[in-house]
Amino acid sequence: MSGDTADDALATVRADTETVVPRLLREYGRDGVGEFAVGAVAGILRMGMELVPSFVLAVAIDALFFDTRAFGLPAVPDAWVPASEGAQFLLAATIIAVAYACNSLFGWLNSFAWNRFAQRFQHAVRVDTYDALQRREVSFFDDRQTGEVMSVLNNDVNQLEEFLTTNLSQLVTIVFRVGGMGAVMLLVNFRLALVAVIAVPVLAYASYWFVQVIHPKYQTVRSSVGRLNARLENNVGGIETVKAFATEPFETDRVRSASQSYFDAQWDAITTRVKFFPTLQAITASAYVAVFLIGGWWVVTGTPPHPFFAAGDATLTAGTLVLFLNYTRRFVHPMRRMGEIVNGYQYAEAAAERIVDLLDAAPGVRDAADARALSNVEGHVTFEDVSFAYREDGDVSEQVLEDVSFTAEPGDYVGLVGPTGAGKSTTMKLLLRFYDPDSGTVQIDGTDLRDITLRSLRESVGYVAQEPYMFHGTVRENIAYGRPDATHAAIVAAAKRAGAHEFVTGLGDGYDTMVGERGVKLSGGQRQRLALARAVLHDPDVLVLDEATSHVDNETEAVIQEQLAELTADRTTFAVAHRLSTVRDADTILVFDDGRIIEQGRHEELLEADGLYANLWRVQLGETDRLPEGFVDRPRDPPATD
Repeated sequence: MSGDTADDALATVRADTETVVPRLLREYGRDGVGEFAVGAVAGILRMGMELVPSFVLAVAIDALFFDTRAFGLPAVPDAWVPASEGAQFLLAATIIAVAYACNSLFGWLNSFAWNRFAQRFQHAVRVDTYDALQRREVSFFDDRQTGEVMSVLNNDVNQLEEFLTTNLSQLVTIVFRVGGMGAVMLLVNFRLALVAVIAVPVLAYASYWFVQVIHPKYQTVRSSVGRLNARLENNVGGIETVKAFATEPFETDRVRSASQSYFDAQWDAITTRVKFFPTLQAITASAYVAVFLIGGWWVVTGTPPHPFFAAGDATLTAGTLVLFLNYTRRFVHPMRRMGEIVNGYQYAEAAAERIVDLLDAAPGVRDAADARALSNVEGHVTFEDVSFAYREDGDVSEQVLEDVSFTAEPGDYVGLVGPTGAGKSTTMKLLLRFYDPDSGTVQIDGTDLRDITLRSLRESVGYVAQEPYMFHGTVRENIAYGRPDATHAAIVAAAKRAGAHEFVTGLGDGYDTMVGERGVKLSGGQRQRLALARAVLHDPDVLVLDEATSHVDNETEAVIQEQLAELTADRTTFAVAHRLSTVRDADTILVFDDGRIIEQGRHEELLEADGLYANLWRVQLGETDRLPEGFVDRPRDPPATD
């Protein structure tokens, strides 16, 4: 699957579904509802404190500086108001100072509680998204690059946190600031207040237009981020290959192309933003200037500039004008930030859609409703008429297996051989239910794998891949993966049986040696032996060895085979091999070609049959002169001969 298609698959929430940010808040914000409430209440109280200084200042100006009204405050009883103007001035100053102090206190509490809530929310979303991700079927990861998936887990989740800690907190603040200041202005002078308030619906319409235009652009930005991350991760992970083939200029061009796509998408969104924010500023500035012109003219001349403002006995004092100018500035300025909030919300919505797509998607391979746990495993494995094809976007891209049938009795050692791409490894992946067959059944002890819980199945089947994955950590931690409670003695015993103990003890820190990212500090053969030790420690009922000794030399392989003889003696074992000596002593050898089993039997029987197996054996013995004409030119990759 191409990078574009794969990334689009991470953002397939339909346009007619509910907005997903509120949904995530409902689902993941419940545990932090107390912190959310504390933050919201603190934000509201903070806005209440912001109303006080300007109101008290307006009263002081009119009562103490211009003597146009008596000194009095709505929340202060008349008995508490001093008689002298000096004491009244000190009271006003004290109230203003206390209001600012409370504003700071509530601001701290608001920030603390909201950030705490946001971090808990982000943590819960990331863990659940990862859990949903790791439960997806293997084919999901076949079709996607690591960087794209990591972009969802990191960038998109972080975008939600940014929205919560900044934009959502600002929204609560703005709503109550605008509501509180607007209410006070309407009560003090209804008609002059309309001049400031009229900007609100204009700003709302501008924000609505912005939402409609910017959302699809932000979806494109999030997708381009995923593709860029995938390209960078892919190149850094393959840096040795890049250097070995001297393709640095080529890879730089590919990164440049991915970065250019991100640049274009981001710039498209930016050009929309730079049109939107100045528009908001012009609207809000117009409201402030209008209040100043109308109110200033009214105070200076004593007459309102239009009969509309002169209804009744309406008057406007200098203190009231100061109140309006302060409130209008603080009332209108936050409205400009509504654009930032809308912008942040749309960014978060685009990120949340990709997250929800992962959370909601049902794994293609999952437990049936009535699946039961596998227990008391004997190891009787049966494939009945199994066919399987890899798919891309739902369409068959490669038919891998057709009508594969065989039976392995408990304790059997079964070898799977054949040319590269014949379907051997895929067959074993079906046994682990990495995939489900398109038709036919795979059974253990007479039970279809689809009727068994995945956890119990994979706990019963050990798997050693040709390219085993080593986690960043110590040798000890990698051997004990899946068995963290294993004792040191058990780990050493497993390493000895896998032929790993000798080289491990030769490492700088022995079993505490760090293996590096993906085991980069170890050779391929060393990684395989640690993977074997991991499987030995796991002690599964069925063991799958997929080219498990392909990277070790012949001498080491002979030692490992001898040590594994005891392990495989009492359990069903499958060994995928190109090196036929690995399965020479197998109870049954299955010979695959072009997705089918064309021969099966013991080593001697297959040599006598003089078919494909016998020819592969001749290749490994170097007896190419005994091969039938045209065998070497078969239209497939030749088998490995190491």
